[in-house]
Amino acid sequence: MKRHDMKIALIPLLLCLLPTGCNMNSMHEERTARIVNATDESRAELKRVVSDMLFGAEVLLADDALMDSSVLVIERSRIRGLNNPPLSGRDLGRPERFQLVTAGTKCVLIHENDQARYELPNTECVAE
Repeated sequence: MKRHDMKIALIPLLLCLLPTGCNMNSMHEERTARIVNATDESRAELKRVVSDMLFGAEVLLADDALMDSSVLVIERSRIRGLNNPPLSGRDLGRPERFQLVTAGTKCVLIHENDQARYELPNTECVAE
């Protein structure tokens, strides 16, 4: 590469180093996280956010959801008949997956299907 071409190639890199040159995720690196010090309020917030991400579907979460792992998997409930057997046999729907990350001091839940992101302001989390 010629010296002149090299200078031109470095210009975008140098511009990116300027404070307003590039968006660097608000200068916070995202890392997978898990919940610590869960409270009734943070559990209710998580349940509400997951329900909202699933368009208001009723969800049942364990009290220790996202405390041991950064991944939350929600399986669809099976429709049952009068005597309680499943109506259709096998359920071919895929479970919904969520990833908890920390961005600075914020806990953010990401729905893996559509990359929707919701901040959990009442939840304390730490990077894994």
